[in-house]
Amino acid sequence: MTRGVAILRLGLLAGLLAASAGEARAAQPRGKPRTAALEIAQQKAQEAAIDTLPKQLKAFYRAHRAEMPALAVEPEFPPRSPERRFLVDRLLPFPFTDLPRSEAALKAKYGDKANGVGRLPWLIQESYARLVEAMKQQDKGRILTESDTLAGLVVDIHTVVNLSENYDGQNSGQPGLYVRYVEKVLQYDRDLKLSPEAARYLDEPKEYVFSMLGSTYVWLDNVLYLDDLAKRGKSGYGEIYFEDFAKRVGPILKDRLSRAAEDVGSYWYTAWSVAGRPELK
Repeated sequence: MTRGVAILRLGLLAGLLAASAGEARAAQPRGKPRTAALEIAQQKAQEAAIDTLPKQLKAFYRAHRAEMPALAVEPEFPPRSPERRFLVDRLLPFPFTDLPRSEAALKAKYGDKANGVGRLPWLIQESYARLVEAMKQQDKGRILTESDTLAGLVVDIHTVVNLSENYDGQNSGQPGLYVRYVEKVLQYDRDLKLSPEAARYLDEPKEYVFSMLGSTYVWLDNVLYLDDLAKRGKSGYGEIYFEDFAKRVGPILKDRLSRAAEDVGSYWYTAWSVAGRPELK
């Protein structure tokens, strides 16, 4: 996708979101606990994912939604560790055709260069496998907890700045990008409406992780460009900047969270199908 075409798409989507303002603070995401905005993102995607499910499975998740950590009355979220990223462009350029599909093969090919890139693709695969086993055992508690974990990881892989070595804009003269995009923009429109498609069966759930990675990464240049565009002519990252940036980048955020909700539902549905479609109560 060329920059011109992608920006044209954003132009057609512009106006979908309104934003109020705040000031950005520059920060690195390493080892940070999940912030309010990231919690909102997972909650929105997870709620929307339930509605993508077929009738029987939807009834189960609706009946027990408050037992899922992220959707509980007092929600809980795990720390956002460096493992929950995958800085893939440190290893090879887009479209990542030659990216190894196993963690062992990745380390064998790239050696020390792969240290610190994160484990996000394999965290998703591992969580999915645990969910299948919980479904087979019809263990309600484990099903709900693992479904919640998997949802958070899928939201992470749909967050473009989690996939680049330039996650904080530090390599492009845009320090603080991570906070501005991930932690700030969503705080200005908590009524963001998602539009996922219905959950579908994933023929190759392990391979699908890399499809999600590629479909998210393509937006990186657009996010960098729109951040730069919103900053032009402004003295800092204040109210006027955020009104501009949120309006420009909001459609990307809506698209990514909608696709995340769709993919969360698809992983839940696939795990249930692989487990033999047990009757869950």
